[in-house]
Amino acid sequence: MREDDGLSVGEVSARSGVAVSALHYYERRGLITSTRTVGNQRRYPRHVLRRLALLRVAQRLGLPLARVADAFATLPADRAPSRRDWERLSREWRADLDERIAALERLRDDVTGCIGCGCLSMRTCRVMNPADAAAGRGPGSSLLRGAED
Repeated sequence: MREDDGLSVGEVSARSGVAVSALHYYERRGLITSTRTVGNQRRYPRHVLRRLALLRVAQRLGLPLARVADAFATLPADRAPSRRDWERLSREWRADLDERIAALERLRDDVTGCIGCGCLSMRTCRVMNPADAAAGRGPGSSLLRGAED
């Protein structure tokens, strides 16, 4: 690769708003790629900026990097993600987001019920002890007690 091909790590950082250390980390994780010049300097293809934009969106959605890596593995490595690619990823990510929203709404409703009754019962409270199978053994550390019996 010639020295003037691609973007330097500093240029990518400045244009994307992603720290150089994060770029190196993402590269180690396989989320982005670079080549090296004869002077051993990294050069990134211009389409890495689009991948970084997608990565930042995924981070704002709270997606773990492993999930982002799985999604990025479905993208072509030699070009910027297309509108069709984005539509597919955003549909998948939207489903994840909808599931998390539903879980948060259930938690909010459970907390509201708990505040309303004020019980904080370890035996019956859906927040403090959700779906507790050991509740029938009585309060406290029944699993530990069972080991001593």
